[in-house]
Amino acid sequence: MTDTPTPPATAREWHLLSRPVGWPEPENFALVEAEVRTPGEGQVLVRNEYLSVDPYMRGRMSAAKSYVAPYELGRAMQGGAVGEVVASNAEGISVGDHVLHFLGWREYAVVDAKTAVKVDPQAAPLSAYLGVLGMTGLTAYAGLLRTASFKEGDSVFVSGAAGAVGSQVGQIAKLKGASRVIGSAGSDEKVKLLIEEYGFDAAFNYKNGPVSEQLRAAAPDGVDVYFDNVGGDHLEAAIGSLNRDGRIAVCGAISVYNNTEPAPGPRNLARLIQTRGRIEGFLVGDHYDLQPQFVQEVGAWVRSGELKYRETVVEGIENNLEAFLGVLRGDNTGKMIVKL
Repeated sequence: MTDTPTPPATAREWHLLSRPVGWPEPENFALVEAEVRTPGEGQVLVRNEYLSVDPYMRGRMSAAKSYVAPYELGRAMQGGAVGEVVASNAEGISVGDHVLHFLGWREYAVVDAKTAVKVDPQAAPLSAYLGVLGMTGLTAYAGLLRTASFKEGDSVFVSGAAGAVGSQVGQIAKLKGASRVIGSAGSDEKVKLLIEEYGFDAAFNYKNGPVSEQLRAAAPDGVDVYFDNVGGDHLEAAIGSLNRDGRIAVCGAISVYNNTEPAPGPRNLARLIQTRGRIEGFLVGDHYDLQPQFVQEVGAWVRSGELKYRETVVEGIENNLEAFLGVLRGDNTGKMIVKL
């Protein structure tokens, strides 16, 4: 192990200066120098090595009441991060350990030890704990298996299927015995990736025509499960193709996150009466009881190569904001990671 470097007196962190209306703009944010504090009782100082940027962060930039508190103006923002402990004032975590925590968007973080999770850089690359073996992976696992009550033989449709969550949903469905897995993505390159690398049975570029028509062609026998990352026309299309007793797990709605006017809802909700269909939203935070089972099962698939994952890596904290905006634009393939 290399010697742990002495922390600097100051380090950089991203602050939210004003709440975006519509698409976030650079002037809503500032990269500032802040004092690197000594950890207090029960705390550790972490030198962040990888930061996560995720679509849900857009919601935290608004003051609207939601399932998680808004970012405070003029304070460091938060997000998933993994790094090395460089000072410890807590039992059970030593200098040189690596931990996963939620004080990202900064180079150094003083973290309450009880909220940090030790991770093993020998078992998987550190960045994997932010994606395939982290919150995004658990989101895919819990949403498909628990919320959507997936069972062997189901036909599954996933939107945003080339993203960090969607790509894992499709692969888990295949590994668990889905009869057919269909994905939508925003480019022909991503469609090719879904079929050739992730093993989807069919995929389409939603920009190439109406989603409902493309879905009907890709799933002529309908779908039993829809995992929704997009909302909008994708949700309406899925309801239109839903089989009897079909289930829809609503994970996200990235198509409407930057809208300034309310988006129209699906016009065909009455079809749920015929199909006895079910739509249920979920939050990964309600399903952390699945974490040990998830890490054991998915970790084995990752090690065996049965479950593949991609990362889009952006280097430097100064590019953290651009990486986040890239997620909203769909620039990433797989999990978007910032390497410090």
